[in-house]
Amino acid sequence: MDTLPAPVEKKRLPDYDTTEWTDVALADSSIALDLKYATTDNFVETQLYECPRCLLRPEVAKALIKAHRELKAKGYGFKMFDCYRPRPIQWKLWEKVPDRRYVADPRKGSMHNRGAAVDLTLTDSAGLELDMGTPFDFFGKKAYHAYLDLPEEVLKRRALLKTTMERHGFQSTKTEWWHYAYIRKNYALSDFVWDCP
Repeated sequence: MDTLPAPVEKKRLPDYDTTEWTDVALADSSIALDLKYATTDNFVETQLYECPRCLLRPEVAKALIKAHRELKAKGYGFKMFDCYRPRPIQWKLWEKVPDRRYVADPRKGSMHNRGAAVDLTLTDSAGLELDMGTPFDFFGKKAYHAYLDLPEEVLKRRALLKTTMERHGFQSTKTEWWHYAYIRKNYALSDFVWDCP
């Protein structure tokens, strides 16, 4: 009696150039993802990404993971709100808020459009999001790094996030406590849009 060979389980191949991009969830599954533009829980109240993926340039992802592991040793972790953002999505954000203090002009592009910026917050050791003074994408002075009329523990968390990210090659922006751009290497703009399973 002939028997059929056992089916071979096919491993899903990456839908992106692995020399150009790293999927953060695959590189370190302990980093929490809450990618706001893959939901309607964002300032445009529209789902902009077909599915949630946190892609970054490989060097940027490595720096982020090192920063995360440093914080894990202190009882904290990262939760990602946004990573690489295709430039067509940047246009949609710009149409809603054409203000360079909060959204990069898509004609020039942003560090997100290069895979070199992240929006993130701190979590505790159980993965629960910590109070950072405002929600993500809060447009106002209370989200500024220089705004000091906040509880001491919030200011300490913001300072911890900022100093840790800076130590690993990221730079803050003055108007958003959650936004950090990697500054040790320049990257080209990208319109690449990832596949969804």
